[in-house]
Amino acid sequence: MDTDVLVAAFRSNAGASRWLLEAARVRRFRLLLSVPLMLEYESVLTRPEHLAASRATAEDVSAVLDELALVGERVELAVRLRPMLVDPNDEMVLETAINGRADAIITFNERDFRRVTERFRCAVLRPVEAVRQLARERLTREEPNQ
Repeated sequence: MDTDVLVAAFRSNAGASRWLLEAARVRRFRLLLSVPLMLEYESVLTRPEHLAASRATAEDVSAVLDELALVGERVELAVRLRPMLVDPNDEMVLETAINGRADAIITFNERDFRRVTERFRCAVLRPVEAVRQLARERLTREEPNQ
């Protein structure tokens, strides 16, 4: 999950990004995390403009990130791919996804990721698309056998 999705989740109690944050907290999907990615999450979410917009404190951010660290799957970055993206701050998202063999990267920044992830067979989904996909998968699992 790209940092922009977490920022949106913190800034709004509604919407797909917030739903995904809550879904990650209850392990509805496999959330991949690495040390560089967690540091990026913390760095961005504790910027004064994001704290003010979300009415959160740095302690609130730490509490949520601690919870994500407990439920997420830690990925060791055995393969370094840099530089592959236009924005160097997105590199840790890509490296975490590739090293963790992610099915998808959830981001608002589709364009920059899509041209690279196709060669790694990793989808790029906007948050609303990820929510829809999780809902479809849930329905498929819940259908009775015929």
